[in-house]
Amino acid sequence: MTTEIDIDTASLEELRDILLNKSGSVKLALRFRALFNLKCVGTDSTDQKEAEKAIEYIAEAFADKSELLKHEVAYVLGQIHNLYAAPFLRNVLSNDDQQCMVRHEAAEALGALGDKDSLPLLEHYFEKDPAIEIRQTCELAIERIKWENSSSAKTETLQESLYTSIDPAPPMATDQESKVDKLQKILNDQDETLFNRYRAMFRLRDLGTDEAALALASGFEDPSALFKHEIAYVFGQMCNPVTVPSLIKILKDESQAGMVRHEAAEALGSIGTNDCIPVLESYLNDKEDVVRESAIVALDMSEV
Repeated sequence: MTTEIDIDTASLEELRDILLNKSGSVKLALRFRALFNLKCVGTDSTDQKEAEKAIEYIAEAFADKSELLKHEVAYVLGQIHNLYAAPFLRNVLSNDDQQCMVRHEAAEALGALGDKDSLPLLEHYFEKDPAIEIRQTCELAIERIKWENSSSAKTETLQESLYTSIDPAPPMATDQESKVDKLQKILNDQDETLFNRYRAMFRLRDLGTDEAALALASGFEDPSALFKHEIAYVFGQMCNPVTVPSLIKILKDESQAGMVRHEAAEALGSIGTNDCIPVLESYLNDKEDVVRESAIVALDMSEV
């Protein structure tokens, strides 16, 4: 049976079958592990054809019904450092039948890839899409691509990050701002550009102190679901227990968008302290699919 395969020694085809749940009985957490193993091949393989095959197999999962899985597939393709993934992501962004959270992640991934050829498409959806989450994501992706291809990207001094992720915006330059209170002010300033506010967010993350984490938590008061979901994602990276109360509060708040609550659940799984586990277990039957599935994956993460 597919579920009996050792996922760490599986072939590309076996990983694809696990990711796509070809047997119909593969647990969601195992499908996520197959996805990340395929990501490693797509990112690290010196064989171009093998890397492209891994990307193709990953992209096949966009036909799945799980919003959470497809969103993670889009994220992975953005982190894979290979423009071969771009057409698959453009197709998802352009597909109005895909869920908003999946399309948002596809747009963000195009920004992470630095794909200049995607700028016209991103500009179209920045101007025309009815969903504010898509418009804001396209705004960030456009600015990310422009920054990456600017002189600033070559001359700015950025703190060496503990994190390997390609983020929606680079952290603020070290000579621009390093004081937590001033970064917090930029973070929450509605008159600032979204791109600069994200830069402050990632600068606070990279400072990594309890003070910086608590400053980031103030971002949960923002009206933007996109902004709040990114704060929760950052907390999952930081794994600082000081953020747990704010994450639990967000997860429990059913007035929050699913994309925010799901990210809070996954962050709690990454932190994995004793007070996180019972909270996550209580959401294994949540009425919202993306939250319920996130609780499943988060509990699996906490066991690894």
